[in-house]
Amino acid sequence: MTQMRVGIIGCGNISSAYLRLGPLFKALDMRAVADINMDAAKARASEFGVRADTVEDLLTADDIDVIVNLTIPAVHYEVTKRILESGKHAYTEKPIVLTLAEGEDLRRIATEKGLRVGSAPDTFLGGVHQQARAMLDEGKIGRVIGGTCHVMGHGMEAWHPNPDFFYQPGAGPILDIGPYYVTNLIQLLGPVKSVVSLATTTFAERTIGNGDRFGEKVPVDTPTNIHALLEFVNGATITLGASWDVWVHKHGHMELYGEDGTLFVPDPNFFGGALEIGDKDKVISDVAGWDHPFGRVNDDEGRANYRCAGLADMATAIAENRPHRCNIDLAVHAVDVMTSILKAGEERRFVEMATTCERPAALSPAEAGALLR
Repeated sequence: MTQMRVGIIGCGNISSAYLRLGPLFKALDMRAVADINMDAAKARASEFGVRADTVEDLLTADDIDVIVNLTIPAVHYEVTKRILESGKHAYTEKPIVLTLAEGEDLRRIATEKGLRVGSAPDTFLGGVHQQARAMLDEGKIGRVIGGTCHVMGHGMEAWHPNPDFFYQPGAGPILDIGPYYVTNLIQLLGPVKSVVSLATTTFAERTIGNGDRFGEKVPVDTPTNIHALLEFVNGATITLGASWDVWVHKHGHMELYGEDGTLFVPDPNFFGGALEIGDKDKVISDVAGWDHPFGRVNDDEGRANYRCAGLADMATAIAENRPHRCNIDLAVHAVDVMTSILKAGEERRFVEMATTCERPAALSPAEAGALLR
């Protein structure tokens, strides 16, 4: 098949994962990187045997078809807009944008130019999450009526040497980690209808516990303790707890309650894991795992890691003239949900969604295998 020639803007930590894992996929030809810091671009290029460009040179390069935006969330819109205006397909890290107006503008430009926009997270394409999708579609627990999701901890300042942006508008637990949970819920249950929440900030500042800035205080300017209720179009109601103010807890990552049983889903932040199911007799059992390519352990930490799966699916979808799974409609709807949760917490009221989307197509083991070399 024809490969998509890939460039990357943003040579921070996450770029190494894209450059390392991109070659797993036969539709991707990783060619070049760029950064406003040319030293960072040259270092990453040398590490992975690709070309180091300036940002402007990458945007105008004749040998690049799609550019991956790995910049900080505050400039995702600006950079993705420049990628589209340069005539190239765009794929961005999460969240795709920080406002609906930005998302609609990117959709308009992409439509006018006949280009694709994709966005992380793609972890919902992981084997365990696709198995959960199949089980729900097969009615294994009946109609889903409710559920709970919890993403809780005490933030990044203990280990991250520069945690500032995590505690500014555009981040916090909802917009930084929330995309994994919200996107997976949408692919499992469909679009969200409305949300309500309580959102607070417990600590006015955080203390850096690692690196050259050890002991420095970081201001907190975004909610860090959010408890939300999501009403889905299909009638399910899901409780979402997202907090960086919790030292320890015993909540499961995701539980879905059906008319005939319960499905226990592992962390949507990762591609793999194990499913459990509970029946009407209140017996909880392990679910035999699929032999799904995106569920197989492939890294030194004993995890399945197939970052770039969404990018590879987009590249393949362009060649096959079909919708890609990590598409702009899904990504913008997830942003609508997350920003509405924050708005609901600020205004203390229900907020109706302004957008909707289709569930992305399921990814079977055979379809996943076809994406790999």
